[in-house]
Amino acid sequence: MAKNPTNSSSNRKKLKQQAKQDSEDVNGDPEIWASFDQSFKQVQSVLDRNRVLIQQVNDNHQSKIPHNMVENVALIQELNGNISKVVSLYSDLSSNFSTAFHNDDEQPKNSD
Repeated sequence: MAKNPTNSSSNRKKLKQQAKQDSEDVNGDPEIWASFDQSFKQVQSVLDRNRVLIQQVNDNHQSKIPHNMVENVALIQELNGNISKVVSLYSDLSSNFSTAFHNDDEQPKNSD
């Protein structure tokens, strides 16, 4: 079943509009949002590095060259460490997100 490109584009526009509306509805501290943005950029950076590492490991494995196979040990160790970093970053993000919105719920709302 083929996807309808017009439908997909329409859905993306609706999602962007909803996200914009949601962000306008939330009384948030711009510093908190900047912190979330920075955290997501850190996560994406590590995930991008992991993609490169996985490709290197695959290339080395396919080459069957002993030196490359030995190099994979270090690459896989780095990959493992990066996965732990991503878990930690997402854990921090979750905690910070919960704290920010819990604190926002405690703030009195301005009624215009």
